[in-house]
Amino acid sequence: MRELNVLNNRVQSDGNTNFDFHRYFKKHELDVTPVSIETLQVNITKLCNQACQHCHVDASPKRTEQMDKRTVDRCLEILSENETIKNLDITGGAPELNPHFDYFVIEAKKLNKHVMVRHNLTVTFDGHPRTGESKRYLPEFFAENNLEVISSLPYYQEFFTDKQRGRGVFGKSIESIRLLNEQEYGKEGTGLELNLVYNPVGTYLPPPQENLEKDYKKELKEKFDLVFNKLFTITNMPIHRFKEFLLRSGTYEEYMEKLINAFNPVAAEGVMCRTMISVGYDGSIYDCDFNQMLEMQITNGKQLTVFDFDYDQMINRNILFDSHCFGCTAGSGSSCGGAVV
Repeated sequence: MRELNVLNNRVQSDGNTNFDFHRYFKKHELDVTPVSIETLQVNITKLCNQACQHCHVDASPKRTEQMDKRTVDRCLEILSENETIKNLDITGGAPELNPHFDYFVIEAKKLNKHVMVRHNLTVTFDGHPRTGESKRYLPEFFAENNLEVISSLPYYQEFFTDKQRGRGVFGKSIESIRLLNEQEYGKEGTGLELNLVYNPVGTYLPPPQENLEKDYKKELKEKFDLVFNKLFTITNMPIHRFKEFLLRSGTYEEYMEKLINAFNPVAAEGVMCRTMISVGYDGSIYDCDFNQMLEMQITNGKQLTVFDFDYDQMINRNILFDSHCFGCTAGSGSSCGGAVV
């Protein structure tokens, strides 16, 4: 079964042997293979009310890609058929802009799955960028269905957040967190988890997650009387929009060297692709969300989709790696759940 993907298990993008991720695996005698599938991460749209400069999805108000109900239903079947897959992680774009978002959440909760939503905070106020449909109901909807809300807030100061995500985003984000707090999100003992995400502004690695979390909690409480549960620090991956920025600024090789010099074998053993599968809006399946955006699709003689999903086959696949994977293995490591180490 390990033959699955073996022909594709190679460096695909840079062509620079200095950035050969597999060489570091061999150097440290690492055998990074799947250990389980605990999370199905589903990207249900590339439509977003924002167009952030670091976005690896290239999401924006101009995108039209949407997962259809047939594919949503197949994802629900996979969740129903596999008790090992305990988590559904719904992402985008702004996933709430998919017309089947509410249905997906409600049906997944009926299956007793832990459902996470990657919520950008501002969609609550901006609504649908084309139809104008209001999304003010989202805080209440999240609470009613006990969703874990994971939201990007690049910094606890306006300047740095707006620099990365656009003018006015910080103010809307603060007000959105306030609405979530009013629904008891982020408060100890309520069981309603609100976790924030920090991405560096520029060509830097994230600082230690625990220390930064303390700073975030102190600043947001003192200045805005806001609370949240955890802070996830995520490294900016050198793909798509962020890679274009690096190339324009002439800092791509410098940034890659920074990631490589910080390579951590312990973080490499904890990469998220060992315990998850990523699904694209069209149902195609990948090792992770970053591979999805680079179209590094899981194959077995053909490109596989959720309609071909077989748990045993997935657990015995070879994970596809490329130079961007240095972002997940630098320092304390990086995953959709923050630092690995």
